[in-house]
Amino acid sequence: MDKVADLRVTIIGERVFCVRIDSGGLLDWRYDYDALTYSAIEPPPELATLSRDFLKRFDLVFGCFDFALRHDDRAVFLECNANGQWAWLESRTGLPMTAALADLLERGLA
Repeated sequence: MDKVADLRVTIIGERVFCVRIDSGGLLDWRYDYDALTYSAIEPPPELATLSRDFLKRFDLVFGCFDFALRHDDRAVFLECNANGQWAWLESRTGLPMTAALADLLERGLA
């Protein structure tokens, strides 16, 4: 696949966080964390909607979605991890993910 970056969309309750991961052309960004740059971006509306629908379908309140971003700005779904890592993205971007998780736990799942 010809890609320019990856997107990690993390949904915690009703909150949607999106991070663009630029890897300098690596097919799999996990192979060289030192080569990565991170940008907090607004999630593309269609990705947020589709990701929320996915979680609702499986009765989940959390998920880390990975997408490859093509040259034409189209996102290609790779996976949803219902127990995905996210904390390193907060420290790199300042996104309030821990606070969102704490809020979700405090409110409960009623």
